[in-house]
Amino acid sequence: MVMKMDKTEKTANRSVLKTLEFLEYFIQNSELSLAELVELSDMPKSTVFRILQTLEMRGFVSKTTTHNPPKYQLGLKLLEFGNIVAQRLEIRKIALPYMQQLRDTVDEAVNLIIRDQDEGVYIEKVDTRQYVRVYTQVGRKSPLYAGACPRILLSFLPDHEIEELLNRVDMKKISPDTNTDKDLLWQWIHDARENGYTVSYGELEPDSAAIAVPIRDFTGQVIAGLSLAGATSRFQQERLEYLVQETKAVANQIMSKLGYSDAKAGL
Repeated sequence: MVMKMDKTEKTANRSVLKTLEFLEYFIQNSELSLAELVELSDMPKSTVFRILQTLEMRGFVSKTTTHNPPKYQLGLKLLEFGNIVAQRLEIRKIALPYMQQLRDTVDEAVNLIIRDQDEGVYIEKVDTRQYVRVYTQVGRKSPLYAGACPRILLSFLPDHEIEELLNRVDMKKISPDTNTDKDLLWQWIHDARENGYTVSYGELEPDSAAIAVPIRDFTGQVIAGLSLAGATSRFQQERLEYLVQETKAVANQIMSKLGYSDAKAGL
C-alpha cells in the first residue's frame, strides 16, 4: 500500500512539473504555437494539447486572435498571482518607515508578518534599542495558532477556513506557554475580532510578550499583521493600553497608504 501511494505521488509530481515547465516556456517567448511547444517540450502533440487545454480552462494561458493556427500566451490569471507578490513587496516598502516611527515612539521591536499557508512569515522587522530584546529574523515562520502576530492573521480568516486549518494542523507546543487548547484559541480569536488586537505571553519564546493588530488592503481584507514584541516585564497591563493605541495608530497610517478608506475609523 505504501509503495502504491509513493508511485501515485511521484506521477502526480511529474504531471505538475510538466505543467509548470510549460508556463516557464513563455518567460522567453511571449507567444508560442502548439507545434512550437511540442518541439520545446519534446512531448507528444496530444499530451501538449491536453496541458494547454487545462491551462486555458483555468485562465493561465489564452489563445491569440492574430494567428492562424492560433498561438498561446500567458493568461490574466497569472496577473492575480503577480499582484499578490507585488502587494507583499509593496507593503514592506510602505510599512518600513512607519515601523521605524513606532519603534522610536515605544522603543520596542516592530514586526510585519504575512500568511504563508498554515504559517505566518515575518517579512520585515525593526529592532528595539533595549538591551533586553526579542530577536526575530526576517523569513522566520510560526504556526498561525501561536503568538500574537501569527494569530492576528488567523483571527480574521472566515470561520470555516479556521476550522479546516485546525483540523489539519497538529497544535504543538513551541515553548512551555504555547496554547494548544482549541476552545481557548477560539476565545482569543473572538476577542481579537472584537478588540482589533491580540496579545501573547511566552507563546513563542519564554519571557517574551507581543501585541498585534491587523493590516487591511484597499478591499478591507487582512493581508498582514503588525506587532510589537519585547520582554514580558515591559508589556504589563499598565502599559498595554498605550502600546495598543500606538500600534493601531501606525497600522491606520499604513492602511491609508494601502488605500483602505476606513482606516481612520480604527481597526
